[in-house]
This record gives sequence, structure tokens and C-alpha cells, in this order.
Amino acid sequence: MDRSEFSLIGILGGTFDPVHYGHLRIAEEIVEMAGLREMRFVPAARPRLRSVPVASLQDRAEMVRLAIQGNSGFVLDEREIRRDDLSYSVDSLRELKQELGENVTLCFVTGADAFMKLAEWHRWREMFGLCHFIIAARPGHMLTMNHDAVPQELKEECAQRWASSVDSLKRATSGLIFIAPTTLLDISATIIRARVAAGKSVRYLIPDAALDYIVTNHLYSEEG
Repeated sequence: MDRSEFSLIGILGGTFDPVHYGHLRIAEEIVEMAGLREMRFVPAARPRLRSVPVASLQDRAEMVRLAIQGNSGFVLDEREIRRDDLSYSVDSLRELKQELGENVTLCFVTGADAFMKLAEWHRWREMFGLCHFIIAARPGHMLTMNHDAVPQELKEECAQRWASSVDSLKRATSGLIFIAPTTLLDISATIIRARVAAGKSVRYLIPDAALDYIVTNHLYSEEG
């Protein structure tokens, strides 16, 4: 089969507690840069390596749905929410490969800090056989895999996988790593929750539709 027949689909996971413009801007730029058919936002039910989310499964999924409405390239994927259990990215990737078929190549989007901890993830080596990795980084940033904090097993696994361009992702079904220069906005869900709890404005940090949902449902506030 001609490799040009394949489609690239992005996978952006996270607790999205709440989703904010930092998430959305990265997704928008990577969709454009890599020519993705779509970017799937996959809210985690209970991430194994992070604290339990503050908002409920349903609230976090609904905020994502509201935040991405009107963008035809963005899709809400609720598979991990439906599991209502520990969220393992490898399981979601395997399901997606089975559902979407052999004509689709998955691109797992993550930040540099999270990627350097990949060896802590559940069955992390299997992910290289299921997807490419796109690492969101500031323009000109070089991922320092030689840092002492990066496990040797991860360094060795990644050594021959670096892709110099997004075109390389279109010529392989999985296993490559591409560093994508993106606009990383200095916004965090932790700061947003703290500001809401303190009664301070979070306008222009998150989409208005998601903000309205937070206010209406008293999320992150003492009243909530």
C-alpha cells in the first residue's frame, strides 16, 4: 500500500482539570504542522502517576467538549472516562489502532518533561509499536535526553528513533519521535483552580464556554 494513503491522527491525553488555552494552542499548532486529520482529546479517568483530579469525570469531559466546539479538527474521545479506572495510555492506543484500522498512524502528543519520565509509564515500550511521539517544545529547544534524571533504558530505546521532520512520520507506521516547535503558553490548571478558589478572574486563560461551565456548576470554588 502507498504510504501516502495513511492518515495521521493526534492523541492528546491529560486530566484537563480544567482544559485551557495552553492545551488548545499546542493542539492547534501540531494539527497544522503535521497535517493531522484530527486531534483527539482523551481525558484520563484516574491517572496512575498524578494526583486524583478535582473535577468529576463528567465535568472534565464536558469542559473539553465545550472548549473544542467549532473546531472541526478537534475531537473529544471519552474512552478512558468510560473505564472509570486507572488510565493507561497503552490500552487506549491499542484500542484506537484496532478501531481506526491499518490506514491510520497515531501520533501521541506530550510535553518534554512528561516524555523524559516515560519509563515510569505502564508498558511504555509497547507504545513505540503503536504510535509516533510528538514532543511539544519551545522553538529552538533541544530535548536533553543526556540528563542524569533520564533512565538509561529510555535513552537506549530512543537513540535511533528521532525524526528530523514531520514527513518522516508519514513514512512509518509507528516508533518515531519528533520534537515540534510550538507556542507553549505559561498557563497551568493548578493556577486556574487556585484563582477560581480565591475568587479571582481566569478570563483569557480558558475558553469562555468552559469558564461559563465552571461558574454555573461552582467548580473549584468553596461553594462547589
